[in-house]
Amino acid sequence: MASHYHHLSPEERACIMQMLAQGHSLRQIARVTHRAPSSLSRELRRNAATRHSYDASQAGLRARRCQRQPRRLPKLRPETLAFDVVIDLLREGWSPQQISGRLRERYPDDPSHHMSHETIYSAIYAMPHGELRKELIRCLRQGHDGRRKRSQGEDRRGRLPNMLSIHERPAEVESRLIPGHWETDLIKGAGNRSCVATLVERSSRLVMLAKMPDASAASALEALTQMLNRIPEAELRQTLTYDQGREMSRHQELTARTGIKVYFADPHSPWQRGSNENANGLIRQYLPKGEDLSVFSQEELDAIAHRLNTRPRAVLGFKMPIEVFAEYFDAVIESRQASKH
Repeated sequence: MASHYHHLSPEERACIMQMLAQGHSLRQIARVTHRAPSSLSRELRRNAATRHSYDASQAGLRARRCQRQPRRLPKLRPETLAFDVVIDLLREGWSPQQISGRLRERYPDDPSHHMSHETIYSAIYAMPHGELRKELIRCLRQGHDGRRKRSQGEDRRGRLPNMLSIHERPAEVESRLIPGHWETDLIKGAGNRSCVATLVERSSRLVMLAKMPDASAASALEALTQMLNRIPEAELRQTLTYDQGREMSRHQELTARTGIKVYFADPHSPWQRGSNENANGLIRQYLPKGEDLSVFSQEELDAIAHRLNTRPRAVLGFKMPIEVFAEYFDAVIESRQASKH
């Protein structure tokens, strides 16, 4: 079992002082105090002017003073340029992890801008209490207390007609190597009286938001049709994965209107739409639970989606979703042009 280090006690320091005065060696003192000779040597080096002028009381005061002082200054301090950059990006809605990855990419040869996301969190929470600290903490993404246990037993929502199970979905979707595969969901406002449709492309993590007047099947059909048909290339709208909510009962009409094939996740299995679940957590920064979502126009929802799509993502090597999706779009166009020649 590994031993644990303990600081020298006042009694041990008194013993060291007395035995040194009597002319004992460090090894002899180590045997009496059950300490390593190197520990005693380090104590004398740090807390005594000379080996023969060791004072237990003064050594204890010096040791406690050193404990209170940091060995080096924090890397991210208010007087540094990097601190100002981090503050600006936090206000833009970037997470500490996104900031850390992007700064390292943007300033590869400047170590002053290289810091972990934990360093950023520590700098925020170490700030003195005040308005700036409160503002920056509000910028941080809020964690969940934990998922509530979902009800067990038979799904009572009923089976949708002619639905395709996620287990019938092509294997290429799971790999995320081929773009054009989407996940979707509804997020609801206060009292479930308003909602917004969210769509996420699995490979690029591109987000789209669609305004809905209500959570009916007709509204879902119209909103998703408009959003998906914004994508001009059919190769980039191949499949859509949803849960088994009744609002998707007109999924066959959605396929007819957009060409996208709809698959349904198992009941109570949000991990089967992990990209969408994660995106919904990001979106909730802008569309908090308990608010009336009907007050947001489609233009405002588009602006929120743009902010999310222009934030670097660790899973994308700190590229932005919009950058990755643009690369896929260009590849589709180039492939089509090449096939014509």
